[in-house]
Amino acid sequence: MSKISNKTADGPQQSEAVESHLVLDNFEATVRKIVPDDRELLHQLTVSVFWPHRDHDLDLLISLGQGYLAIDEIGRPMGSAMYFPMGDDFSVLGMMVTAPRLQTQGAGRWLLNQIITDCAGRDLRLSATRAAYWLYESEGFVPVATIWQHQGVARDIHPPPPVSGVETRAMLTTDIPAVLALDTSAFGADRSRILRILLEVSEGLVAVRGGEIVGYALMRQFGRGKVIGPMVADSDRMAMQLVAPFIQANTGTFLRLDVPLRSELFQSFLSASGMGVYDTVTEMRIGPQRRATSGAQLFGLSAHSLG
Repeated sequence: MSKISNKTADGPQQSEAVESHLVLDNFEATVRKIVPDDRELLHQLTVSVFWPHRDHDLDLLISLGQGYLAIDEIGRPMGSAMYFPMGDDFSVLGMMVTAPRLQTQGAGRWLLNQIITDCAGRDLRLSATRAAYWLYESEGFVPVATIWQHQGVARDIHPPPPVSGVETRAMLTTDIPAVLALDTSAFGADRSRILRILLEVSEGLVAVRGGEIVGYALMRQFGRGKVIGPMVADSDRMAMQLVAPFIQANTGTFLRLDVPLRSELFQSFLSASGMGVYDTVTEMRIGPQRRATSGAQLFGLSAHSLG
């Protein structure tokens, strides 16, 4: 059982509380908004649950989102929760971490409810681990799909035959407006602000058919190596064509790609490239299913916290 007392009142759309107190069993936590200097505390939390985030990964997430951090009386992190607004009516929830010793004490639920309050009026999406699935389900989230976490040390591969009429090339600055429009259609929400920042720290490829951009993929440093994503394509074979140059250029490097749809051909290709299935999580939502299910679709996430 938890006992919470806010020092200031919440507004109708976003919590105005700067600091709250949360009593968990024999622990008393101070809950406050996350600031850039909290990177080390967030890193302690991610290490406690065996997440691979490095300092630069956490700096990126802090810069893109908002959220709360619970800290005990001697300054140890007890839990965190963040949300990442996309457009005016959508948010992805992420960095939902509770220290293992407190995972049955109510901290996760309290932080989740704080985030849901802040996101009132928005459709929501998150990635649920097996341990947290029951919590999100009890708060009204429903499953969307399984996310397949492919990762491993990349092996040398033979490139797949190109899709007829499709050319793959490096992304140019002049391609960005078309890429953003394609992503909005496939993802189901406008995450242009986030993608523009990801583009600054990523390598990019585009798939072009008849002079029109019909797919794209990004790759950046993440965790133990690099992550490929986000990636949009209109078929398994186009997805393979987009990801193959990244794999070939990074043989011997630890790569990760989170696939949010069941695609046996594409996933077999990833496994043959050294990126087998390491784990799965469940994508869940409050609000309508917005992601495209035909045509250009999302074949790779940018991160669990960013969709």
